[in-house]
Amino acid sequence: MKSNQSSFSSNITAWYKSNGREALPWRKNITPYRVWISEIMLQQTQVKTVIPFFNIFIKKYPNLKSLSNASEENILALWTGLGFYRRAKNIYKTKELIKNDFNNIFPKKFDGIISLPGIGKSTAGAIMSIAYKKPYPILDANVKRVISRYKMVENNSSASSIKELWNISKDLTPKNNIFEYTQGIMDLGATVCNIHSAKCDQCPLNLSCKSAFDIADPRKRIDKKIKPKKRIHFILAYSQDHVLLFKKNEKTFWESLWTPLEIQAKKDSCLLRKRILKNETINKKHKLSHIDLDIRVDISEYEDTFNLKTNLEYRWINKADIDMFGMPKPIKSIIQTL
Repeated sequence: MKSNQSSFSSNITAWYKSNGREALPWRKNITPYRVWISEIMLQQTQVKTVIPFFNIFIKKYPNLKSLSNASEENILALWTGLGFYRRAKNIYKTKELIKNDFNNIFPKKFDGIISLPGIGKSTAGAIMSIAYKKPYPILDANVKRVISRYKMVENNSSASSIKELWNISKDLTPKNNIFEYTQGIMDLGATVCNIHSAKCDQCPLNLSCKSAFDIADPRKRIDKKIKPKKRIHFILAYSQDHVLLFKKNEKTFWESLWTPLEIQAKKDSCLLRKRILKNETINKKHKLSHIDLDIRVDISEYEDTFNLKTNLEYRWINKADIDMFGMPKPIKSIIQTL
């Protein structure tokens, strides 16, 4: 008779071979580099959102060698619209470390991988399991949900809960078929044991799962958190061929992205003294994971570009080149209409 651990992993592995999402682009031509890029993109982001960004990124930078000379700006430009831009900055920092400290070869050991920016235990475990087929546990949101329901234990952000879930994940991780198991448990959590409606009748674990067929719909018992709102006021200056953008260097959302001049009051604007050909205002609402933005953009057309007396980092960017710069999606969408 199989042990609980063996039964758990073998059932997931068998299920994955028949039901796994093998068509996902990062599950083709698997390399440590491709797994790394996909895992970073998938942090706090849904698969369907990531797919087009992953395809574009890999087309531009198909391997570590091609990425090695990319600038942070190049990487941020490909990230526009994906959100959580610190992930893009970490990709830049990581490829620089790999180039300088690992002879431009992706690390093959867990300690080397977890030392890289933006990579925690779960991401490092996924790279080891999927790219190198070494048995390491993972604990992303999907895995937390599967094993917490399977064992009927608390799943929250407390240190004690996370520690217990890591111990369970480690105990359940098999030594064999680690590639199929790791992919399988993530897929099971995403498609069957999902947060909104657990499909226990389709789950390969339903005979031994302590929560099977008794999982309340979380939408009925969890109140939605009301996100804070923030108003932002921009002045977007443009000429026939260029837009004036400023780099956000403070540590906040949209850090290191290019935006119009953000002002708190009219006296903060260094543009108002210039001769304006045409004015209009656009209001946009934009949702981030943690905050809702109410954006006002005063758009001013100028006859030509001009220099500014300011200590802010700014550039007149040719409209034809905006895809080469990282900028917030709502700002880019406005610029594309000018």
